[in-house]
Amino acid sequence: MIKTETPSVRELLDQGAEKYGNSTFIKYIENGEVKEKSFVQIRNDSRCVCRMIRHTADKKINIAVIGKTSYEYLVFASGVLISGNVSVPFPPEISVKEAAELFERADIEMLLYEEAFADKAKELSEICPMLKNICSFGSADEIYERYSETSEFSDLSDFEEDKEQSAIIIYTSGTTGVKKGVVLSMNALVGNIMYREYCTDIFNEGVVALSVLPMYHTLCFSGDYLKNLKDGLQVCLNGEFKDIAENLKRFQPKVIRIVPMIAQSLLGKIKILLRRNPDLTPRQAAEAVYGENIKWLISGGAYLNPELVEEYDKLGIFLRQGYGMTEAGCRISVPDDSAAYESVGRVIDLCDVRTENGEIQVKTPTVMTGYYKMPEETKEIFTDDGWLKTGDIGYVTEDRQLFITGRVKNLIILSSGENVSPEAIERKFSSMELVEEVLVYGESNRIIAEIYPDYEYAAAKGIEDIEAELEKAVDAMNETAKASHLISEVRVRNIPFEKTGPGKIKRYETKI
Repeated sequence: MIKTETPSVRELLDQGAEKYGNSTFIKYIENGEVKEKSFVQIRNDSRCVCRMIRHTADKKINIAVIGKTSYEYLVFASGVLISGNVSVPFPPEISVKEAAELFERADIEMLLYEEAFADKAKELSEICPMLKNICSFGSADEIYERYSETSEFSDLSDFEEDKEQSAIIIYTSGTTGVKKGVVLSMNALVGNIMYREYCTDIFNEGVVALSVLPMYHTLCFSGDYLKNLKDGLQVCLNGEFKDIAENLKRFQPKVIRIVPMIAQSLLGKIKILLRRNPDLTPRQAAEAVYGENIKWLISGGAYLNPELVEEYDKLGIFLRQGYGMTEAGCRISVPDDSAAYESVGRVIDLCDVRTENGEIQVKTPTVMTGYYKMPEETKEIFTDDGWLKTGDIGYVTEDRQLFITGRVKNLIILSSGENVSPEAIERKFSSMELVEEVLVYGESNRIIAEIYPDYEYAAAKGIEDIEAELEKAVDAMNETAKASHLISEVRVRNIPFEKTGPGKIKRYETKI
């Protein structure tokens, strides 16, 4: 583990404006037209929001920020972070009921929100006693004018900040239990982007990146925004997921942060092109979908099938994954094109990793200060000697490659005393085209595989007895499986599994 000098978000904005000036930093679509904002512009606009906040609040407060990814979202989120207050991001689809409950727990006193959230914002202002001020992103132009560099409020953006104090609280969704607010200092939030790259050709000045994941997630905000701000990339905001195909052609990115589902979907489009146009080379088909410059896809958030990685390699595209945890500041390992396909990259130089009873544990200077107002839960996630317990099972090699094999809380403990990772079994289904979703769990000392089939695939292939076909596939799987990993029963679903906010299947409580 190394230590590095960590700038604040304020310093990143100032450095970006000084180093890259009026070159384009953010591109986005507005009313069908491409809009551009420079490094100087986002610094200046963020300062205006900072001044507005400091003029409105006479002490350090917790401020909720709610909105889809947009230029205004970045400006308002940055404005909070450079104002010395605490940013608390929430997803724009949050209900009034959940927001009110979390606002109370998080001591929210101000709300900054996108126009689409206006009705909910008004309702929250009426039912949340602590919520004293609300401000819409729609008032941005007015704020930029009133709180400009030449206004009477100009000196409000000049103050000394403490990087060790809390800067952001992120409420983790989790798969079970009460949401917990991860408190990160400025040093933790920004420190996590100061690692040494294993792949040096990704983050260079002027490289075009397409941002498709929500900015209220830590990985996207710190990676697609803060890291690209530091490195001088040009960030193109995708907007809605349905616009990805069009924006790939419009912006011609070199790098994209994605989840495996997106990579799989776009690979399907490439395969369709190749079937319809046999004269195309695989790379030509890939460029027809992704654009001519595509080279890197950085995956996270879910299991990445090594077979998918291999297929992308044949297209001249590096699809690699990293691994992280909000409580660790975000990143623990990052992609490396020389690492094994099955790994989650190599551990960053900011982190030390060890395993205890199979669990991956981390020590890093970017670790959280704790869960907001939850001292017992904070204590539980750390070992007695100060290592962060990730809850993931895996191992690290001598050359710092990290491998994840399952989750501690999901382990199936059989009467024989053997521990079985359901994720290890679920991954065996990843190459089965008939399987859309699968969940493996224990019940009455037996292992159950509950499957939501791909009904469109079954219809296209003329498969009438889906259950029989799945049982046949599982029987073949069992022939080479360890005795403890034998699947005793297949259960077929007619509706998808319930998901968490980030799209992960909600697991059942294991019953053995």
